[in-house]
Amino acid sequence: MGNEASADGSADGTTADRTTADRAAAVAALTAAVRKIEGAGRPAGEIRVQRKADRIAEQAKAEAEAEAAAEAAAAAALTAAPVQEGEEESAVPEAASEPEREVERAVVVEQLAPAPSRRSPKVAAPARAAVPVPVLLDEQRVAAIRATTEVLHAGGARTDIADAVVAALGEGAAEQLRADPWALLAVPGLPGLRPDHVDSFARGLLGPAAGPGDPRRAGALVSWLLEQAALRGHTAQETSEIAAGLENFAVPDAASALQEVVTDGGVMAFQEEITGPGAATTTAAEDEDGDDEPPTRTLLALERIALAEESLADGLVRVMSTFEVPETPGPAEWEAAAAAAPSASAAALLRAAAGNGLTTHTGGEAAKTELAALLDAARGLGLRAWAATWTDQGRDSFAALLPGSADAPPTEATEAVGEKPVAVLAELLAGTAGPGHAEDGSLALDVLVVLDAPLLDIELAATLLEALADGTRLVLSGDLGQLWSAGPGRVFADLVAAKACPAVASRTPDFGPIGELVSGIGVGELQPVDAPGKEVVILTAKDGGEAVHRAIQLLTDSIPRALGIPVEQVTLLTPGHGGSAGTRVLNAAAKARLNPGPGRFGGFDPGDRVVHSPVPGVSHPGRVLDGDAAGLHVELTDGTRLTLTPAEATKLRHGWAMTVHQAVGRRWPGVIAVLPDDAAAGLTRQLVYTAFGRAERHLSVVHAAGQALPQAVVGREAQPRTTRLRGILTEA
Repeated sequence: MGNEASADGSADGTTADRTTADRAAAVAALTAAVRKIEGAGRPAGEIRVQRKADRIAEQAKAEAEAEAAAEAAAAAALTAAPVQEGEEESAVPEAASEPEREVERAVVVEQLAPAPSRRSPKVAAPARAAVPVPVLLDEQRVAAIRATTEVLHAGGARTDIADAVVAALGEGAAEQLRADPWALLAVPGLPGLRPDHVDSFARGLLGPAAGPGDPRRAGALVSWLLEQAALRGHTAQETSEIAAGLENFAVPDAASALQEVVTDGGVMAFQEEITGPGAATTTAAEDEDGDDEPPTRTLLALERIALAEESLADGLVRVMSTFEVPETPGPAEWEAAAAAAPSASAAALLRAAAGNGLTTHTGGEAAKTELAALLDAARGLGLRAWAATWTDQGRDSFAALLPGSADAPPTEATEAVGEKPVAVLAELLAGTAGPGHAEDGSLALDVLVVLDAPLLDIELAATLLEALADGTRLVLSGDLGQLWSAGPGRVFADLVAAKACPAVASRTPDFGPIGELVSGIGVGELQPVDAPGKEVVILTAKDGGEAVHRAIQLLTDSIPRALGIPVEQVTLLTPGHGGSAGTRVLNAAAKARLNPGPGRFGGFDPGDRVVHSPVPGVSHPGRVLDGDAAGLHVELTDGTRLTLTPAEATKLRHGWAMTVHQAVGRRWPGVIAVLPDDAAAGLTRQLVYTAFGRAERHLSVVHAAGQALPQAVVGREAQPRTTRLRGILTEA
């Protein structure tokens, strides 16, 4: 019985202590192996450059081989079966669409199509399993799907995923799964797929040979664990965390298995010096042992994420190092513009941007007037200056601050261009808005001001830096108190913390009761505010059901009647889609009151408020117009009209209620923040700060979270993210 108790972890802890000691010893051995792999005595920067060059060469070779194979296959098909008169040529099929993910990631790189780079192409290589897949002709694809279906059936897996598997793994998907069943774990867009499902599939194919210690299984699990970490915002993980994850999946001798995966190149490993409060303790312990080396930790990262983070760091260093203050406009002209700035903070921003290629700017909503002053001054000095925002609503709001709007007379700079120099970031990079691209592929501008910078993940930020020419001034601005990017990384916070460039902290406060409330939350205080015009109303509810009832009453009656804010300008915000007062429940209740109907067009009726998410993390509010045989007709708030097929309509949700993450980059005249009791554990200061800050004129808070709300504001920060950008910039 004693042995059984120890196995269950209920004994005196001897076994647990031994396991911990074994893991520490194995991780130490892995650290030594990583140091050996990286090369003794080589500078860290040289190692990164060489590794990056190797990956680019490998990727270019793979793409060339894939292109050649596709061309050869197409030529063979045309030779074997020429198109007869009257017949239509078979179209090259598009890749299978991925099912909608519930994870909200602000990844808009898929939407971007920047012009060819002026420098050597930057390759953000995918994970090892996601090698370039040749485009398959119809017959090849059908045969590959048929073969893959047979393999999936033989292993007891769902056969309806064969299309997605072939899209990810290519024509040889069936052979690859037979050779390595755990490769199925690397196929993206399969909701609900877990390691235990893939283990069952592997046993179905391999029988008893599919053991928990199979090296193929360990490699797949390491990549899967890092993918899951990326969904939580991490760009890397410590070896001890991945080793613990392998132990949770019953991988025997997990640390040694992890060492083998790293040695084989399954993931990328890095040594990073430990900084912060924990470094002092580690250093003191090492001094007693006579070891003068600084304390380090070993981090593991997926290849595509590691390369994107290093490319971003390289781009930031390039922008800073290649900038030289031009003679025209020179320091004197900039100083004159700073002296005429509307505030001391605006003057400080102009002076910082005048003499530096990279500047950070932090502040709330009111601080955006300083960015408007910088943009106007730069254009007045004859520079090609533009601003980029996260959303169309943010674009329009910032444009209203610029001279030439209804609130300000035009200046010589704005009259010269005949348009407001502000665009949505995705459209700016794609070239569909903004100044366009120069002959070398870079953006044709001298100064770029990026608002909502905390929403940049590493991949989008790397794309942005790659699009800038040498010598461009870049100003990244944002509110450090709001939610971080939904994708991996915390680019803006890491850049500010690294102190790699001048940082301007705005002293312009957000005025009014809402501004006072939000500013207090930002410093960990939830205090009552004086709101004579009912700008802020806080209501409590006993549970989620009552919270929904009160919220719908505010939306449909109280706010429009008492404050004169039309229901179309009021939005419900809640932490998530599910739960007693998530977006699903709130939208169903709002539709029943505001636009009841049978949902005859895939659950939607003309007049329904909706949110269209073409890719995960990108949200466009709109309204359903009608539907017919062609599809569902939707008009977005920016005036764009879409016709969505039934398959595309799966990326459409009702939009009276949105999650707080969906609302970033936008504000509304009226906001109703709904905080149910079952969401209390997930409340953080950043989430509350972001939700309350979406309101312009009125904020109603309906919460059943009890003391969880003030506790979250006072002491519950967002979960920290493990990233490498700050360390890379520090050593650059």
